[in-house]
Amino acid sequence: MSILKEVQSHYGRLGLYINGEFMGSKSSEDIPVFNPAFDKVIAQVPNTLKEEVDEAVESAYEAYLKWRDTPIPTRVQYLFRIKEVLERHKDEIARIIVQNHGKIYDEALGEVRRAIENVETAIGVAHLLQKGEYLENVAGGIDEYLVREPLGVAAIISPFNFPVMVPFWFIPYALAVGDTVVVKPSEITPVPFHWVMKLLHKEARLPPGVINVVYGLGDVGEALISHKKVFGVAFVGSTRVARIIYRRVGELGKKALLQAGAKNFAVVMPDAKMDRTVTNLISSFFGNTGQRCLANSILVPVGDSYEKVVPKFIEIAKQLRLGYGLDEDVDIGPMVSKKSLERVEYYIERGLEEGAKLSLDGREVKVEDYPNGYFIGPTVFEDVTPDMTIAKEEIFGPVASVIRASSLDEAIEMVNMSEYGNATSIFTSSGEVARKYRRSVNVGNIGINIGIAAPMAFFPFGGRKESFFGVVHGQVDSLDFFTDKKIVIERWW
Repeated sequence: MSILKEVQSHYGRLGLYINGEFMGSKSSEDIPVFNPAFDKVIAQVPNTLKEEVDEAVESAYEAYLKWRDTPIPTRVQYLFRIKEVLERHKDEIARIIVQNHGKIYDEALGEVRRAIENVETAIGVAHLLQKGEYLENVAGGIDEYLVREPLGVAAIISPFNFPVMVPFWFIPYALAVGDTVVVKPSEITPVPFHWVMKLLHKEARLPPGVINVVYGLGDVGEALISHKKVFGVAFVGSTRVARIIYRRVGELGKKALLQAGAKNFAVVMPDAKMDRTVTNLISSFFGNTGQRCLANSILVPVGDSYEKVVPKFIEIAKQLRLGYGLDEDVDIGPMVSKKSLERVEYYIERGLEEGAKLSLDGREVKVEDYPNGYFIGPTVFEDVTPDMTIAKEEIFGPVASVIRASSLDEAIEMVNMSEYGNATSIFTSSGEVARKYRRSVNVGNIGINIGIAAPMAFFPFGGRKESFFGVVHGQVDSLDFFTDKKIVIERWW
């Protein structure tokens, strides 16, 4: 039984949002948008034409010329309005996230809360971090100072797995410092952000052109990135795409902030508090159906912790209930798309081919009430070795690979051998061990007795190696990304 009433069953063809108005695209190519629990189309989005992308960027640029001169206290008042809108409508936004993405309601509500926290952080720190520096008498009668100025128009290209949170890693900071934005949501999960824009349009009354929205595939992203009036690109998605964007942005001489893929390790020491550890591991590996860049995907029991943690981990994973995210007592929703489901199934087959032991097969799980949904249950491989494909490549699904380690040093070596460096966790009761681990691993986000190492909005979102391209990271670090520095050397006679 559904615990919450649906907002709508179909959202029609989503309109572009340009210069403060929703408008239909002239594109003849539409992309279907699905509810993954039902395999039903709930919307269509246009593959936006290049001239429409140009129109969105021009709108943003014209708005920027006015917005940058709007006093900071006034800009912050608009952010207060955005926060109020998100707070007031967080329930319906969460329900729409469930409809389009498939994650369970509590996870969707948590996503909206994270978006709100970024708005709050931008309100709290924007004016402080925009303050420049001033030094008198750097030479005789000469003063020198630094001024932070807005970058201009920024492109925000967001992923399918957090359709509301990720755009708000960037939007509030860009607006706070005087920039304007063009957002391209994922064509897989565009409905939640579209709904947010409808609410902001009606209730926040932002100046026209400050936020613009286009939809589409890679050609739309290319048109947006390459426009001469786009000065920075913020992106979250796969490493493959991030690398393409990074190369393109570099050729064009623009700023880039690109959070990319992951392959995260969870290390369990023999002295860990096992009951609490397993609870954290279950959420980390299988929450959001494993579709998050902070999810752990490799479990590394050290020494005799294997017997203490792995059987219990598998037993609890077996008990997780699959279903529609708006139903009662559901632990895991579907994969976001049929393609994503097929990708996970491919990796399960690959693991078997390479000799891993399939101790829990999520393909055997059936969800009777939703026979057409893209469901796959928790999957656990044992006897995995670091050279196997499932140990090296990002699966982005509820698949756990267990690799034994004889010592902490061996576990650290495994982590550092990975081409990714997004997140990792260690579970231990030893401060000495925890300190050595966090100092030794080349990873951007580290959890100590924490399964999901998700930084609060007022910290940067870390990432290293193939998990990040750029100079500054997301969340509060965006303030530096969305500004540029001007140095003034001044003398008066």
